[in-house]
Amino acid sequence: MKPPPSLKKAMTPFPYSVERGAPLAEARQVMDQYRVRHLPVTEGHELVGIITDRDLRSALALPMNRRVVSNLTVKDLYVSDAYVVDLNEPIETVLLTMAARQIGSALVTRQGRLAGVFTAVDACRSFGEYIEETFPRPDGDEAA
Repeated sequence: MKPPPSLKKAMTPFPYSVERGAPLAEARQVMDQYRVRHLPVTEGHELVGIITDRDLRSALALPMNRRVVSNLTVKDLYVSDAYVVDLNEPIETVLLTMAARQIGSALVTRQGRLAGVFTAVDACRSFGEYIEETFPRPDGDEAA
């Protein structure tokens, strides 16, 4: 049987990020522009956490004064205790930890530097590809 994919193969490499002091509008713009739902947060060149599309949507949906909303920054909303794993961590460990913690992503580092993001979407895609390759469907007409 074929081994499962590595975290390196399954993750989204070279993710976009946003500075901790950036306005929320900038985080929203990056997410919309690159169609991502998980955005690593940095301070200088150091990884400090993550902000998600859900966090932004929830905060921006609150009935607040527009001036208050426009003054919010990523620092006001990001999660500083994000799940961070090394690139060489076994994928099954990452998957089980994400399930146990009920989270949708892991920040992947290599030698302490951000290397990628592994999301629930990445997990579904990788698992689907693994099943297709490991258990190919027989040729011919198949009943739907």
